[in-house]
Amino acid sequence: MNFKFKIKHLSPFIGSEIQGLDLSEPLSPESLKQLRILWLDRKVLVFPDQKLTPQQQINFTQQLGELDKYPFLEGLNGYPLIAEVLKLPDEKINFGGVWHSDTSYLKKPAAGASLLAIEVPDIGGDTIFCNMHRAYEALSEEIKSEIQHLNSINTSAKDQVSKTRFHRLTNSQRKQVPKVFQATHPVVRYHPETGEKILYVNEAHTLHIEGWSQQKSDSLLNELYLHARKPEFQCRVKWSIGTLLLWDNRSTHHYPINDYTGYRRLLHRVSIKGERPV
Repeated sequence: MNFKFKIKHLSPFIGSEIQGLDLSEPLSPESLKQLRILWLDRKVLVFPDQKLTPQQQINFTQQLGELDKYPFLEGLNGYPLIAEVLKLPDEKINFGGVWHSDTSYLKKPAAGASLLAIEVPDIGGDTIFCNMHRAYEALSEEIKSEIQHLNSINTSAKDQVSKTRFHRLTNSQRKQVPKVFQATHPVVRYHPETGEKILYVNEAHTLHIEGWSQQKSDSLLNELYLHARKPEFQCRVKWSIGTLLLWDNRSTHHYPINDYTGYRRLLHRVSIKGERPV
């Protein structure tokens, strides 16, 4: 395909940097079509040096799908669909600092999101993504057969990830006990647009395999988590002010690295509404 923008791949199987597009203006139908094809294939797209207002970030993201509000953060003042992903210099824990797929505790988890870098440390604060279709494909046939028809219980209240929300919820004006969300999803889901099989469990939100003992469930899940994090399934995104990242949440996991304590980091996230995994 003759793309209307420049593409630089970040790794062999996931992640591409896009140059030659100004996201502050609506994309042409042809550019949008090409961008969607590339997004579904590469899972993670990085657009450097974008100068976007909050409304322009919303306008760009909604070209990829219907938008949704993140359930645990108040929106930016005047822009309820923009969640501030913030870490202050004196905070030791970063928001969402566990390997995860966003909102898998909802019946209809996010299909994807855009994330715009507003303030970043001079060094550190990178984010790692992994391709969960590739992770599934690399499993042994024995494990594929074992997990093919299993379901997992997913919750928003696992202790490890709940701790990463502490500072933001403490500083929230709502001052209320967070609601607990829970949903059951297949361990192997099908991507609704590509048909790819995807390994769909994650450390932050998957509680256990439905119908299994916790011990047996933990044994399998820990094996799957470690497998999915192999470097050959990964790309690493280095942030600069004005970098906008677009990822397919259905087919990836990500991990925000917490190596910048003492520095302020702020990103604006806009979520795309998803569908029920099957």
